[in-house]
Amino acid sequence: MHYDITFVGHMCYDEVTYYDKPGYIAPGSAVLCGAAVAARVGKKVALVTRLAKKDEHILDALKEVGVQCFVTYSDETSWMYVGHPGDNVDEREMILKHNAGEFRIDDFPAITSTFVHLAGISSSEFTMEFMRGLKEKGYNISVDLQSFVRQADPVTRMVSYSDDSRKKEIVTLMSKVKLDVVEGEILTGSNDIETAAKEIASWGCPEVLITKGEGVLGVINGEVKFEKFSNRSVVGRTGRGDTTFAAYLSGRLDRDAGWSLKFAASLVSLKMEKIGPYTGNLEDALDRMREDGRV
Repeated sequence: MHYDITFVGHMCYDEVTYYDKPGYIAPGSAVLCGAAVAARVGKKVALVTRLAKKDEHILDALKEVGVQCFVTYSDETSWMYVGHPGDNVDEREMILKHNAGEFRIDDFPAITSTFVHLAGISSSEFTMEFMRGLKEKGYNISVDLQSFVRQADPVTRMVSYSDDSRKKEIVTLMSKVKLDVVEGEILTGSNDIETAAKEIASWGCPEVLITKGEGVLGVINGEVKFEKFSNRSVVGRTGRGDTTFAAYLSGRLDRDAGWSLKFAASLVSLKMEKIGPYTGNLEDALDRMREDGRV
C-alpha cells in the first residue's frame, strides 16, 4: 500500500490550561494535528502510533477522514499537560504525565510512502536506531525537532527544553525539519529564527521551517522565505507548528516550496481560530490564501 504522507508519533491526551480562561482536555499530539490536515486537503495518509488498547477510540476522528492507522499497543497512552502562564503563546509549561514508550523499527508497517514525518511530543519516542532504520529502508524522512529538545524528567515528569548532542546527526538524516522559535534558540543559541534556521540548514538539511507567533520562516536550499500568519485569535494555538508543517508537506507533494509555505501559513491561520485539529478542507485553505493575498 502506498501513501502520500505517513506520520509517526504518539497519540496523546492534551490537558491545556490558561491563566485567564477555562482550559480543556482532549485527544491531541503532533501526529493527530498533522495527519488531520493532510487527509482533509485530499492526501492519502497513514499514521503509525503507540497507545493503550483502551484508548484506541481516540483514533476515530482520523479514521473518519480516511487516515489508515497502524497501532502498536502499549501499557499506557501518552498524556501531556500544557499550561499557558501568560499571554505569550510561545511560553508553555509542560508535564508528560503518561508515556507510551519508544518506537522500534518492527513497529513500522510494510508500506511505501512519499514522505515519512516523525512527529513526537517528547524525547521518549525516537531512537537513533529507529531513525537510521527508516533511512536504510529508503524512506524520505522529516522530523519535528521538538521530539528531542522536549525532555521529561524521569521522576517529576516535568518537561524541560534541553540541547541534544545528536542534533547534527539527526538533521543529516532528514530531507526536511520543523521547529519553533523556542526550540531554535535551544539548539543554536539564537532567538532570531532566520539565524537559527540557517545554522540548522548548514548541518545538512535542505528544507528547514521555524514557526513563531508572527509567522513561519523557511530556509529552502539556502533561500530564505517568510510568511505571516493572519489568524484573528490564538484559541487554537496548540498544534500550530504541527499543522503548519503538515500543510507544507502536503503542498510539497506536487508544488514548490514558496507556494507550499504560503499555503501552510494561511491554513494554520484558520486552524488557530478554533480549538483542536484543522476541520476545514482544501478549498477553505485556498480561500484563505486568496483572502491573505498569497495567490
